[in-house]
Amino acid sequence: MEDAQITEIKKGNDYLFAKRAMDIVSSIFLLIFFSPVIIIIAIAIKLDSKGPILADTPQRVGKNGKPFKMYKFRSMVENAHQMLRDDPQYSKLYNAYKKGSYKLKDDPRITAVGRFIRKHSLDEIPQALNILKGEMSLVGPRAYYPDELKNQQKKYPQTIDSVKIVLSVKPGVTGYWQVSGRSEINFDKRIKMDASYVKKRSLLYDLLIILKTPWAMVTGRGAL
Repeated sequence: MEDAQITEIKKGNDYLFAKRAMDIVSSIFLLIFFSPVIIIIAIAIKLDSKGPILADTPQRVGKNGKPFKMYKFRSMVENAHQMLRDDPQYSKLYNAYKKGSYKLKDDPRITAVGRFIRKHSLDEIPQALNILKGEMSLVGPRAYYPDELKNQQKKYPQTIDSVKIVLSVKPGVTGYWQVSGRSEINFDKRIKMDASYVKKRSLLYDLLIILKTPWAMVTGRGAL
């Protein structure tokens, strides 16, 4: 979606510099702080099911519509995304997936270890590497799949303007809607919340979202 139309909400250079500095410091801290957890999760994934430690998922849409590879711990069976889209026996599940704003309850592809790490957002720890590379920010909108954005805008045509705003910034590991219900929120409301964040974003607002994130991780509210 590199040719995606963008509506930029300008912010001062001081904010952009401070946000990038906070991203770099926080991502390094997260990798160091969670290093024992990273090792444990990696071992658990390998023992639990066949496949790589990191998820083999399709690229996501980043800032200005540029695609990038998001790093996540694998929480599903091997080739889960291709299986959902290409395997005829999963056609009904794929239709439910699209109708459910690209989320599934009781997804049979999720592994035992995957269910736990997804509930508490531990599968997202490797995204600290995306932050270091400058592809993501600690706080920002959701990183959407290209087909998800395309199909959801057809389903909810009123979201087109919000999508243009959302794609003007880097996606985040956490964000406004993630700490406000996460997967319980449909795409039309979710993208509107993402656009609202882009318009109102500030260091204070980012810090408020960061402070709310641990509780969302512990409770697993709205996680799928």
